[in-house]
Amino acid sequence: MDTVADYHPRIADGLLAAALKSAGAAQIVGPKWCGKTTTAERAARSAIYLQDPDRRADYARLAGVQPSLLLEGERPRLIDEWQDQPVLWDAVRFAVDRGHDVGQFILTGSSIPAQDEIRHTGTGRVSRVVMRPMSLAESGESNRSVSLRDIFDGADVTGQATLPLDYLALSLIRGGWPASVVTSDEYSAKRAADYADSIAESDISRVDGIDKNPRRVRLLLRSLARNESTEAAMTTLRADMAADDGVVSVNTIAVYLAALRRLYVLEDQEPWAPAVRSKVVQRTSPIRRFCDPSIPAALLRLTPDKLVTDFNTFGLLFESLCVRDLRTYAEAADASVWHYRDARGLECDAIIEHADGRWGAVEIKLDKTREDEAAANLLRLQGAVRSQHAGPASFLLVLTADGYAYRRPDGVYSVPISCLGP
Repeated sequence: MDTVADYHPRIADGLLAAALKSAGAAQIVGPKWCGKTTTAERAARSAIYLQDPDRRADYARLAGVQPSLLLEGERPRLIDEWQDQPVLWDAVRFAVDRGHDVGQFILTGSSIPAQDEIRHTGTGRVSRVVMRPMSLAESGESNRSVSLRDIFDGADVTGQATLPLDYLALSLIRGGWPASVVTSDEYSAKRAADYADSIAESDISRVDGIDKNPRRVRLLLRSLARNESTEAAMTTLRADMAADDGVVSVNTIAVYLAALRRLYVLEDQEPWAPAVRSKVVQRTSPIRRFCDPSIPAALLRLTPDKLVTDFNTFGLLFESLCVRDLRTYAEAADASVWHYRDARGLECDAIIEHADGRWGAVEIKLDKTREDEAAANLLRLQGAVRSQHAGPASFLLVLTADGYAYRRPDGVYSVPISCLGP
């Protein structure tokens, strides 16, 4: 557990506090190692750790006989890695119904159990909080001089990038894993590689109880890494894997991808489908995304020096880093992050849609010299896409690697990622 001095405040801290005030239980979901347990411990008054090797067998027996005993303790009570004993979900739901109080339980989990292991949904009883590896704002590498909320409101912005390009490459290779952020040592990149090995060797089979070939899992992971930030189709992934391992069925790849999503390792960026006046056909393929850019970087054996000399790969992984951060900041603003592609060739790296229907469009450019090109594309998008229920975009934003934050004469924001915050 992090000490108080080591702890970097997380955006999820506020989301968890709000969830505990609005529902009987809060569920924190996200990939392992992203800090869920530490964040939950700071809000809990008692805890049970289902993966404690000294007590795991006892917990399993109790869960099978009288699961309510595992819920006894001062509230809010943390139930860590609850998916190890899925019956506890229904036990928590029942306890919440009987107690009629908010903030009774916090559940954390690094995978999604099978649906047939849960009898009831948590609708109305469990509020969900999503955590991801740390954003630059949470790691302290963004100065937060520009707020996503302020951009949504049309405010003027100012600020200057704080990360030189070589340090940005280092931050990307290291990733947003709390252990790596706190130590920031030469082993940070190895942790991401170890993470990928753990997925291939055990996690991906354990999540659904289906044995999977570790070699093929690694091939799929490497193919996904090579296709990070693209709309790679199943056939593309299959052809990529087949080059090294012979014929792999699409059904097998689909099973592996589903398991990676259940582990929160993959978080595909889904297409935005607004109600628009135009009858133009919108493309519906998701963009392939790992939860953190350090994973594809590790799978491709990249180093900061290699990255700064390969701007194409750097650009794709920079886009991945920016989407990771945008998702975290959007959560705090009650918004979601999508992407847009249509048959006219219009596309946009990220669409941020607020719960009230307002939306904004974001283009991500590692190369600052392409800012004008990106701004022109955003203006074309705004002219062509007008949501019937929300009207024109609330903002247009070019997210860059360096430079200054300002609002251009054409109304488009230009903001370095190291200036952005929630």
